[in-house]
Amino acid sequence: MSTEVIEYPEGSVQNVLQQDSLKWVFVGGKGGVGKTTCSSIISVLLARVRPSVLIISTDPAHNLSDAFQQRFTKQPTLVNGFTNLYAMEVDPNVENEDISNNEGMDSLFSELANAIPGIDEAMSFAEMLKLVQTMDYSVIVFDTAPTGHTLRLLQFPSTLEKGLNKMMSLKNRFGGLMSQMTRLFGMDDEFGEDAILGRLESMKDVIERVNKQFKDPDLTTFICVCIPEFLSLYETERLVQELTKFEIDTHNIIINQVLYPEEGVESKLLKARMRMQQKYLDQFYMLYDDFHITKLPLLPGRDNFLIPYKPPTGKDSVEGLELRVSTLKQQLEEAEADLEKLKKGKQVA
Repeated sequence: MSTEVIEYPEGSVQNVLQQDSLKWVFVGGKGGVGKTTCSSIISVLLARVRPSVLIISTDPAHNLSDAFQQRFTKQPTLVNGFTNLYAMEVDPNVENEDISNNEGMDSLFSELANAIPGIDEAMSFAEMLKLVQTMDYSVIVFDTAPTGHTLRLLQFPSTLEKGLNKMMSLKNRFGGLMSQMTRLFGMDDEFGEDAILGRLESMKDVIERVNKQFKDPDLTTFICVCIPEFLSLYETERLVQELTKFEIDTHNIIINQVLYPEEGVESKLLKARMRMQQKYLDQFYMLYDDFHITKLPLLPGRDNFLIPYKPPTGKDSVEGLELRVSTLKQQLEEAEADLEKLKKGKQVA
């Protein structure tokens, strides 16, 4: 039986770069697959073809600062070396000190919100989107948290709509009682029915608008990042199904940490790993034959985002021979060092 590796056509994210109407680009997947690296690369590529790009990290364990080797905060910061790429790191959870410092209407609103499970994060996310929408960026890239957190994040618009409808129904039921209490305790009009209703209505309008945009394939797309392993394949399939349920467009998959053969490197473990990866690569291409699939190599160290990766050249070329000589020299040095250690050990004995 032939063991020849099947060659698939190389994919790319060029379709995302060419879609000028895109406003929201989500990048997500299982933990540890390289979401931050991929979202950073995508934002750099978008910055070459768009007037202005903002990349936002919604993962509580932020890595954007590490990726760009620059400190980012809750405010958009210009990335070093760029004139049109900005980055910010936000926590989608409502911060307790922010709630406690609010007074009057904001404090009451926060208490009402926290009475509904899950809506506190949703409202914080809504406030962030409200802030982002006031900024003039042509496209916004989301570096999301691992799959479970991301799916909850994408449910926020629906969660908010349901929560706000529930709060408004409670207002209709107990509005009269609330009015009597505000008058009894001599509170200002800011606690009145009209003030609460107005705040809820404005929040609901923002959420409905965002929800509509997220479900528009011309404005929003989701890029799934994974690695060629079983659990990552399983998580990707789960993610694609959930995105379909939420009516969010997804037609790009990035398979990261792919091993490629290198001249002069002989390792049984490496070859076994490559065979295992090929098995799952075949399954990815079989399951997602209508997706744009991009493979990224596993590299030995941190590389510059701006320099394209060049795979190892053939052994018959000058570059290939130089690489092979360099590898053999390194292996010879390591063997000589091991030999010296053995000699010293024998002398001591």
